[in-house]
Amino acid sequence: MSLSDNPAQPVLSYFRWAFIVTALGLVLGAWLGWESTGTLSGTLTIFFIVSVLAVLEISLSFDNAIVNANKLKDMRPEWQRRFLTWGILIAVFGMRIVFPLLIVVIAANIGPWQALVLASTQPEEYSRIMHDAHLPIAAFGGTFLMMVALTYFFDHEKDVHWVKWLEEKVAQSATIRGIEVGIVLVTILAFSKFLPVAEQGLFVSSAIYGLVTFLGVEVLGGLLDKSQETMSAAAKGGMGAFLYLEVLDASFSFDGVIGAFALSSNLFVIAIGLGIGAMYVRSMTIMLVEKGTLAQYRYLEHGAFYAILILSVIMYVQTLVHIPEVITGLGGAALIGVSLWSSIRWNRANGHLEAGE
Repeated sequence: MSLSDNPAQPVLSYFRWAFIVTALGLVLGAWLGWESTGTLSGTLTIFFIVSVLAVLEISLSFDNAIVNANKLKDMRPEWQRRFLTWGILIAVFGMRIVFPLLIVVIAANIGPWQALVLASTQPEEYSRIMHDAHLPIAAFGGTFLMMVALTYFFDHEKDVHWVKWLEEKVAQSATIRGIEVGIVLVTILAFSKFLPVAEQGLFVSSAIYGLVTFLGVEVLGGLLDKSQETMSAAAKGGMGAFLYLEVLDASFSFDGVIGAFALSSNLFVIAIGLGIGAMYVRSMTIMLVEKGTLAQYRYLEHGAFYAILILSVIMYVQTLVHIPEVITGLGGAALIGVSLWSSIRWNRANGHLEAGE
């Protein structure tokens, strides 16, 4: 039994719940705008911000959906359903509400209730604290995502290459033990040199925590799934795969959550907008798994992991200069679009091979 008993269902049917949540979210956003401003212009402004945040989250999460689908398709059916039910609760309430509150709790050294009150009564101060915490979050999330991307490319068993001249050499180098970790550590040290001396220690320590978290999730995933392998075993298991995907989701969310405060300082507006986007990511994930899209388009996954690698570097760069989230989202979507186009061209040129498979 898979995610659905009818894998041939129309594409739009996969987004049924996303459409419902969108309608409810937009209504809630409009109500929140009216309650907080009492004016039509204020209501329309909040409504617009919620819509933009939802679109921004979707554009930033194309690669997330593809990577999720790649891991999810080999998971046991019960864990597929748990990821798509429990996982959405964690993604929406955990990363979009609890995570920003937790940052303020730690940064301001206050209790969770005080942080919630601060978000409700002093949104500007709350936003300032969130922005001040951007450096360690970017270092942690960027490192985790960089390891995710490099682990995909540094695989000696990988035999499908999009950028052939580069990926073949990288795959051959995978036999060098710990080469991904070495590349990430060198990158961390290189970027830290461009930061003010007072911030270098925080950047390096946060990045190391991101690296340790990635390695820990791999090891724990292998142990939970009773396997000696790491990434591939976790992807085929249960609890280990679930844990890996949730941490991966969290890493993708770091930049979006922090960046959302550039559009609004209201935690609840941000939660609504990003929550709508998260529902579309889950819907896209289900569609990719059931439609077998990754198998049909051989380079689509490559585009997603290139997008992840670039996103990780952008998160590092954002500790030095501000890069608009729109650029980040469009860049990732463009890479995936090019990989899709390359896949379609390959399918047309090798149709006789597909027919024989």
